[in-house]
Amino acid sequence: MIFTIFKKELKDTLRDRRTLMMMLVIPILVFPIIMNIFVGVSATFSEEAATKKVKIGFVGDKDNYVLKQLKSLPKEMGKKEIVFYRDSVQLKKDLKLDSIQIGMYSEKQFSSNLESQKPAKLIVFYNATDVGMKDRAEIYLNTIEDIARQERILDLKLDEAKLTPLVTEYSNVASSEEMIGKLAGGILPYIFIAFGFLGCMYPAIDLFTGEKERGTIETLLTTPVARWQILFGKMGVVVLSGLLASTAALLGLSLSIEVLDVVENAELLAIIHGILSVKFILLLYALLVPLTVFFAGVMIPIAVYAKSFKEAQSIITPLNIVMVLPAMVGFFPGIELNLTTACIPVVNIVLATKDLIAGTLDMGLLAISFGVMFVIATLAVFVSYKQFDKETNILI
Repeated sequence: MIFTIFKKELKDTLRDRRTLMMMLVIPILVFPIIMNIFVGVSATFSEEAATKKVKIGFVGDKDNYVLKQLKSLPKEMGKKEIVFYRDSVQLKKDLKLDSIQIGMYSEKQFSSNLESQKPAKLIVFYNATDVGMKDRAEIYLNTIEDIARQERILDLKLDEAKLTPLVTEYSNVASSEEMIGKLAGGILPYIFIAFGFLGCMYPAIDLFTGEKERGTIETLLTTPVARWQILFGKMGVVVLSGLLASTAALLGLSLSIEVLDVVENAELLAIIHGILSVKFILLLYALLVPLTVFFAGVMIPIAVYAKSFKEAQSIITPLNIVMVLPAMVGFFPGIELNLTTACIPVVNIVLATKDLIAGTLDMGLLAISFGVMFVIATLAVFVSYKQFDKETNILI
């Protein structure tokens, strides 16, 4: 009987264009569109910052060493034009107005300090809102500093090897999967939670509040079916809708990676393919099912209580922020899945998913996370049943 109700409600849900848009179309399309725009805009800005002609404001002598080296730098390092200033006050004003993009100020003793083998101070001004200009300045001055260092070593007739007391080599012991999981793994659970919640929302409102508005709930309750069976049949559709929305979001993300060539590195692409194994997907859905049931169990009492579709929507929509907020924990470094965090609902799903991507998931902590979410989901279902069982909530 539960399955019969489930099929009937699922057919009605699939006829609703608004629900289909939120459940399938938007999650699939949103990531390819966002990724395409983001990658295109980023590439444009990076290319423009690297190739655009840069005006460099300079305060100091015209025979300054840095100035000479700037003029002799190869054209491959970008076009540049030198603008001279008497003081740094006007230079900083023009920098804010974007009349110049980089400012340099050399102290009065700059040339004399350089000639006497002392450190010569140079102040570089830049506008942090002008993307890429600080990087351009660092490239120029690092190159000039290397040239000056080599010249000084030759003048002093020194052995460069004797000036290097330590040779330090850094070796990363973390695997590529761990790096992806720890650095970028927060995005995946965030996607599932956000779209899973939205995928549950419209079917939950329509199957409960919507039926009350249409006056069909009374007819359904007159059938010889237990009320808990009706609830479970309807809740099954809500849970399935949430899982489909999460799956569609993951599919959209996969399309962004595969079709739009967002990941150009072949080695990184191979690692991503390796992560998306059958075991990974099964464990991921083992975490998602109780989470989605919990979402449904939270929404259904509200949908049952609300008198109209608009009222239910106005209450559930702000709840989305409360549910999605814990998902942001995945973006914070240093927060790991342990005995404490495994007992915190939603947070445990986020951190478990990160460890799952990294391949460092502890099965004991996974069992605790699943158990906590299962208990929370069961309580949410019980609350839904108690609310659905009240005649005052069902009948308007």
